[in-house]
Amino acid sequence: MNSVEVQAVLVSALVAAATGLLGAVVVVRLARVRPAWAAATAPLVVVLSLAAGVYASARAMLLTERESNTVLLVLLAALPVAAVLGAATALRVQDLARARAREAADRDRDRQVEERRRELVTWVSHDLRTPLAGMQAVTEALQDGVAPDPAEYLARMSAEVARMSSMVDDLLALSRLQSPTLRLRVQRVSLADVVSDVVAWAQPLADARGVRLSGGAEGPVPADVDPEEVGRAVGNLVVNALRHTPAGGDVRVAVHLEPPDRAGGAATATVVVRDGCGGIAQEALGRVFEPGWRAAASRSPEDRSPQDGGGAGLGLAIVRGVATAHGGTAEVANEPPGCRFTLRLPVASTSPG
Repeated sequence: MNSVEVQAVLVSALVAAATGLLGAVVVVRLARVRPAWAAATAPLVVVLSLAAGVYASARAMLLTERESNTVLLVLLAALPVAAVLGAATALRVQDLARARAREAADRDRDRQVEERRRELVTWVSHDLRTPLAGMQAVTEALQDGVAPDPAEYLARMSAEVARMSSMVDDLLALSRLQSPTLRLRVQRVSLADVVSDVVAWAQPLADARGVRLSGGAEGPVPADVDPEEVGRAVGNLVVNALRHTPAGGDVRVAVHLEPPDRAGGAATATVVVRDGCGGIAQEALGRVFEPGWRAAASRSPEDRSPQDGGGAGLGLAIVRGVATAHGGTAEVANEPPGCRFTLRLPVASTSPG
């Protein structure tokens, strides 16, 4: 190999490397914002670096300008092919990435659903087994004639039946809310009236627990909702607040119209329930609305009764189900001395119906 050929090879390598490095920088920057464009550009960079290297070597070998241009045109003719291959590759890569992301998301969702289903079955089985055992013991005592006060034993059995009935009702309600065929009976209602009814219904429970319960609204706050489902959701929030607020504490329910945010979102009818539970651990806030989940480590149902809606830990899951079914949201946050639960629902449309 003579000196001219060596020089041509070196020039070709240097020009190709410089062009490739510049192209690589462009591809990397594109990949950060437009991965598909980066995949389409990569083959073009390869062809351009090769063309630049060959053209530079041709010039270094003292070919005529016409011959050099012919070589360059031949190399550039490969650009459309590279562009097509790059676009096809980019689309394929993008499709594969999306498919893998969907598969990963589906697997993760299925895993979480299965874990929660197993937790729910375990918890519900435990909570159903407890009243069943109590009912069996009461029944045997009555049958054997060893119950010192049959009326008291019958009242205890009635309470256990009511508790089990409450659990079954919650399970059916949650199942209905999660059904794809759910149909709400939407009508124009005043959320202030709904909350007022719930507060009146829960007042005996508040009195029995020594908790001060109050409710208020900024006007009627009209909303297009299913009043029965929303009443159940608000009732669950109030019962949950009363159950976890110690005697002498306060539970306050407020209803107001929340204006649209700066991002242009729609106005919402908002129900806020504040309690005195002492707060929830930060790592547990994200699980509060999961079916069957309870913050307390103990699974003993002794502090629950049919009147306070004690069941399988489905009350807050039902709240979120009602909110989601209406296109709203349910949220929780710590707010000393307790928690703030917020139920957001769509406001009434401008025209009735």
